Amino acid sequence: MTRVVGYAPGAYDLFHIGHLNLLRHAAEQCDHLVAGVVSDEMLVLTKGRAPVIPLAERMEIVRSLRLVDEVHAEVLPDKVDTWRQVGFDVIFKGDDWRGTEKGRRLERDFAAVGVEVRYFPYTVHTSSTALRRALLALEAGAARDHRGGVLAGDGRR
Repeated sequence: MTRVVGYAPGAYDLFHIGHLNLLRHAAEQCDHLVAGVVSDEMLVLTKGRAPVIPLAERMEIVRSLRLVDEVHAEVLPDKVDTWRQVGFDVIFKGDDWRGTEKGRRLERDFAAVGVEVRYFPYTVHTSSTALRRALLALEAGAARDHRGGVLAGDGRR
């Protein structure tokens, strides 16, 4: 019997239900799930911004999930190079990648080495980007309130 090793890469920054959904779906479709936690440096390189939560802490959060069998720090920009290190049979991505240039490139590159790309529904209502925006808005409101603005909806300072 063949053991299927799955790989679920992600930033896993500001861990939320979308991350959990991806890992839950991935765990259902493989025998051994490796979660690839993208390094701070790779996030700056690929997304142009550092994560809120540092790599070691993001790895510990993901490692603590029963769904995950192994955690890998993803430090290479090319997912095929990561495959050479980890040795997975299937890679899992959110379906926001499906049909995009980066998704087609991922499919093409992995087809060449016999790895299947499987997509799962992207959790639209929650994302790390939305959470980051909400935090910035809260910080801006707190700074405004600190300067003497209204603190509560009832008009108290």
